[in-house]
Amino acid sequence: MQLLLVEDDPTMQTTLTRALERRGIRVTALGEGHGALARWSSHPPDAVVLDLTLPGLDGLQVLEQARARGLRTPVLILTARGTVGDRVVGLNAGADDYLPKPFDLDELEARLRALVRRSADPGATPVGSNITQIGAIRYDKDSGALYLHGEVMELTPRELALMHALLAQPGHAVTKERLYELVFPGQLDVQYEAIEVVVYRLRKKLVGTGLTLMTLRGLGYLLRTDA
Repeated sequence: MQLLLVEDDPTMQTTLTRALERRGIRVTALGEGHGALARWSSHPPDAVVLDLTLPGLDGLQVLEQARARGLRTPVLILTARGTVGDRVVGLNAGADDYLPKPFDLDELEARLRALVRRSADPGATPVGSNITQIGAIRYDKDSGALYLHGEVMELTPRELALMHALLAQPGHAVTKERLYELVFPGQLDVQYEAIEVVVYRLRKKLVGTGLTLMTLRGLGYLLRTDA
């Protein structure tokens, strides 16, 4: 595998390069966005590991410009910014996977090899992957991404947190109290009824996906397939 590593921290860059090369992966390491994009365009690798915080072009700009140029190399975003909102932004920009720091090197290698296999055979699902098809939605448990007809669903961080809470207990109702805790963690200034607004907006976005968000009086909310 030929890997393009884009990481601006010299220590992290050196450590990762040495560790991955010991595992048989050839690494080209760069520390800024413009140079990374130029190298990616002139010598397309098998995979790209991309940090978001870069001098010059940041990681998202590099990714967006690469995709706009038609570069389809699988990309794994590696960053300390690991919130749900950050994952959604990265995936919507064209990333294929997301691994927050700190991370396990074995997991990084496994994810990279899975991305390369998937790129070689787009119709294949990697062995051991945590991908579930629910209605017309594909749920990647590893990255937390939701795909509709192959495209990342455009959900707000709160809508995505609500979906994750419901998907964690398939076939079971989740109480309003539990959903409030998961969607508004530690936000004591948010009214309790605000969860109903998120439910309403998500319910509208699920129309036509084969999924229905039901209200079960006295029990909570349940996500079920129309079938």
